[in-house]
Amino acid sequence: MSELGCVPDALSYSVVLKVLCDDSRSQRALDLLQMMSKEGGGCAPNVVAYSTFIHGFCKEGKVSQACDLFDEMVQQGVKPNVVTYTSVIDALCKARAMDKAESFLRHMVNHGVRPNNVTYKYMIQGYSTLGWWKEAVKIFRETTSRGLILDDVTRNLFVASLCNHGRSKEAAEFAHQMIETGTTVSISTYSIILGELCRNNCTEEAIILFRKLGAVNVKFDITIFNTMIDAMYRVQRREEANILFAAISANGLVPNASTYRIMITSIVKEGSMEEADHMFSSMETSGYAPSSVLLNDIIRMLLEKGEIVKAGNYLSKVDGKCISLEASTGLLMMHLFSREGKYHEQIRSLPARYEFFGVSTVE
Repeated sequence: MSELGCVPDALSYSVVLKVLCDDSRSQRALDLLQMMSKEGGGCAPNVVAYSTFIHGFCKEGKVSQACDLFDEMVQQGVKPNVVTYTSVIDALCKARAMDKAESFLRHMVNHGVRPNNVTYKYMIQGYSTLGWWKEAVKIFRETTSRGLILDDVTRNLFVASLCNHGRSKEAAEFAHQMIETGTTVSISTYSIILGELCRNNCTEEAIILFRKLGAVNVKFDITIFNTMIDAMYRVQRREEANILFAAISANGLVPNASTYRIMITSIVKEGSMEEADHMFSSMETSGYAPSSVLLNDIIRMLLEKGEIVKAGNYLSKVDGKCISLEASTGLLMMHLFSREGKYHEQIRSLPARYEFFGVSTVE
């Protein structure tokens, strides 16, 4: 350009740098950056040029070179901005170099550059991926204290990390905080927290959170209804479980296969077989064919309760094709109906193809 009498300025160089970096041609971009430094004056690399090149190095996974260029930038008296810092922090987090990423974050804050939600997102994702939940909590609190809002992916990764490390109650505390501050959160985040609370025997905490969400008109999906129905049955709150089941259609949703499985198995456990039979019929009427898992669960529970005739009715649905008898069910039948078994005399209450269990012996 200069041979034609056109002198490129810093903006022109920056545009070319971006093209080269986007095309992963970092060495050519480095040559151009050095040319800018030699030109000096109005062509000296500015924060945009350095940030573009640093981002290019980070994109190619050349974290060490990016950090070296960052140091050169500072030595040249060019002040890094939020884009510069965030690019380096992102690369360090992906490289699992969290101590160095934390150092860059503190350097950033100490030099008056305000981190944004993207900066904090990378830090939280980095800590959560490694399972460093204490550090993730610290950064999450710092983020919210600055009034910044994280995206759903980051929030979900954060709460999942807490739950996976047995910190479901802490995850619930953050859920309450988000509700109280009016922060818009996707239903998937609440679904993760409620599910983990129930799986970790924190059912009462799950119920409190569920009711609080309902009070602020959060629209639940079928996954959350299923989670809470199951939780209600686990703590013998059957009436509330039935209310939730009825609320599914009232909320414009329809029960799915998981809903019916939870309802049927819970009702069978309670011994209300007429109601369980009715729910089973409703499931089939709704277009859901019973699965092998569901039928085997029902059969085993009925056999263990001594409901042999009713177990026989459900055994008649096992066709050996779409629905098969599981090994655990077969072993239970062998134990109960063998010559020494508790229910040997009732073997004829079963479909004929299962009568062979009556001639077996248990050693």
